Amino acid sequence: MTGPTVHFLVPDGIDDAERVSGGNVYDRRIADGLRARGLHVRMVPVPEARTAEVAGALSNVPDDGVVLIDGLIAVPASAALSANAARLRIVVLAHMVASTLSEAHNGTRSTEGEREALHAARAVITTSDWTRSALIARALAAPDRIAVARPGTDPVPAAPGSETGARLLTVGAVAPHKGQDVLVDALAGMTDLPDWTCWVVGSLDADPDFALQTREAIRSAALAERVALTGVLSGPLLEDAYRSADLVVAPSRSESYGMVVAEALARGIPVVASCVGGVPEAIAGSPAGVLVPSGDPGALRAVLRRWRGDAGWRAAFKAEAMDSRTTRPSWEEPVGIIAEVLGEVGARADALGRERRAAG
Repeated sequence: MTGPTVHFLVPDGIDDAERVSGGNVYDRRIADGLRARGLHVRMVPVPEARTAEVAGALSNVPDDGVVLIDGLIAVPASAALSANAARLRIVVLAHMVASTLSEAHNGTRSTEGEREALHAARAVITTSDWTRSALIARALAAPDRIAVARPGTDPVPAAPGSETGARLLTVGAVAPHKGQDVLVDALAGMTDLPDWTCWVVGSLDADPDFALQTREAIRSAALAERVALTGVLSGPLLEDAYRSADLVVAPSRSESYGMVVAEALARGIPVVASCVGGVPEAIAGSPAGVLVPSGDPGALRAVLRRWRGDAGWRAAFKAEAMDSRTTRPSWEEPVGIIAEVLGEVGARADALGRERRAAG
């Protein structure tokens, strides 16, 4: 596919190894994939919540320009999107339902900015069916303008695992919506079981107070020798963490999809995850994924104790994970969907322009 330049507005930390996130990985992979299909993609990094800079970036796009904008910066700058809605062909890439994330953090819901931003878009792309359904249920976007482009995975070597299954791993910014406190609470009831360890990989700067509370909870539960807060790992260091893991745990309170779950299964690593948001889509029915209620350390602990104590179940679980590696979607799928949406938005705008010129 060829066509006009795609002006892709993304968070300014997209290439910062200390601010790695599933959304940033997704944005980079989509940009690379669109370029591979022949599109000219102009990445425009914009600081989050800096509405004046978003407005400035949009003003620099020529009339009828195609804009793909990450929802993380689109929602705070909703007024700027509305002001440019008629002039530009705007497509919002909604990694999450922003109001759902605010509820997970502080129990409040704020939808007006999100509704304004999404209504200003010619199309909305979500990364899960769950996100699409949530946007529709909250009347944040019209159903016929929402496409779903789930994250893909890369072919990666299988993680060998160990006979004891003692190495646990969780990956994600240390923040309330990722639920590391729930995991620590669950692990606090497992000190009678020998040998296991758990790496908590992810930024400690996303919510410093929560990270400090999590560190204190680890110390108070006498888990300091078993549970390590590693901070951000990327590149070969993150690959090494996955390669050495026996089980990936995703205890999130809020999750639009669950890229960590998909990445684990792509490596043949079994998963225990909260049944929340789009996580069931990331597991995609694989018997190698076990779902537990969100925010329930007792339910999580029960699965983890069985994992450590039942060698036969553990071996069967691992075998299922290895089998599921061949069923994971590639990045070509979401790239193709987004390329089609961008093409349709451009074609509709061109047709409308021709009709207006003919009428004039």
